[in-house]
Amino acid sequence: MTGKEVLEKFGFYMENEPVSIYPFSPVYRIQTGDQNLVVKRTQKRPQPLVNYTTYLYKEGIKVVVPVKLKMDNPQTIGEETFVVYPFISGTVYTGKDNEIYEAGKLLGNIHRLSPAENEFQLGVYDVYDFTIDEVVESVEDIEKHAKYNNFKLNPELLQERLTQIVSRQEDLQRAGLPMVMTPHDFKANNLIYTPDPYLIDPDNAVWIPRIFDLALALLLFHNEMKTAPDQVFTPKQWAQFLKGYKEYVNLSALELRYWERAMEHVFLDEVMWLMAEVEDWERVSQRKLFASLLALLEDNSAYKLG
Repeated sequence: MTGKEVLEKFGFYMENEPVSIYPFSPVYRIQTGDQNLVVKRTQKRPQPLVNYTTYLYKEGIKVVVPVKLKMDNPQTIGEETFVVYPFISGTVYTGKDNEIYEAGKLLGNIHRLSPAENEFQLGVYDVYDFTIDEVVESVEDIEKHAKYNNFKLNPELLQERLTQIVSRQEDLQRAGLPMVMTPHDFKANNLIYTPDPYLIDPDNAVWIPRIFDLALALLLFHNEMKTAPDQVFTPKQWAQFLKGYKEYVNLSALELRYWERAMEHVFLDEVMWLMAEVEDWERVSQRKLFASLLALLEDNSAYKLG
């Protein structure tokens, strides 16, 4: 189905095929009357997501929620589900200390508002089944991309490290870590500063261990963001993020104990496949980010929670 056909399902008619404002998935910005809107893909089972984000919005969280239309919003079109959100105007993240601190506050407040149970019936994180074969295949792809781009890599060491992480999955799954509802994928490219950060992409919402969500922010907050630094948070920046986060959240002793393993697991789940994809290697900034991620995997001692 074309972008033009998708927009027509929501009552927006275009002469020409719309152009996505995001390179990795269809995101269409449209102007209709005095409304500036965005049409994008969302979860195939959207109602739990809508109920959750509406709850956050009513609690004062700056997060997009579906706009009211004459047609259903969201709606399933073909094999995909799309949603219409307001377009949020503001400035983008540039790595300033205050931007980092405010982002940490936002994530902390979101986690604070999570019910103790999965009341909105979001999808449940259950990715604890990585295999050695998957690691071997991914490292082979990463090594190939690294060689092509003259990128310094020790593939044997990387494979050994990731294999160790695979062996710890079951223990992590059984640990009984505190869970939260969260929009997840909490990255700089999903925030607009108005001047406070406004979450413009909550569509990966999930019920997940709280420190997994925090680890993802540490590892990939600067991913795919032209105006962000081309590396992970520095220890000083991470301290700024945590300063904001901890205004709302007191982490448990269990979470502190499992933090290092959580970082490693999220690397396995989110970073390994990212580095195995050829597209991201084309940009120098992304290769620099990869280098900093590998360095953090080797030594994460500067990134404590306490």
